[in-house]
Amino acid sequence: MGDYEQQMKNCYSDLDKILKHFGCTFDDVVVENVFTTDMAAFLKYAAYRNTIYMKQFPAGSWLEVKGLALPEFMIEIEVATVSKSTIAIT
Repeated sequence: MGDYEQQMKNCYSDLDKILKHFGCTFDDVVVENVFTTDMAAFLKYAAYRNTIYMKQFPAGSWLEVKGLALPEFMIEIEVATVSKSTIAIT
């Protein structure tokens, strides 16, 4: 769990599965909030988001926090979507 880049990729992979379950894609994401315990690491790997958001980047916030649900977690990503068929917050 100590690899920041891998944790970020895992978050987006999990979000992709959830979005697909609701009939959405990252193109439907209108808000993305990132919570991280290491903003410098997030900024180092933030370019990975270019492979996720191919049309446009959503609005949102990047927040550095003291801790997340488990001590080994370094990043948490929350998204909200709007599409013609569904609205989902994950």
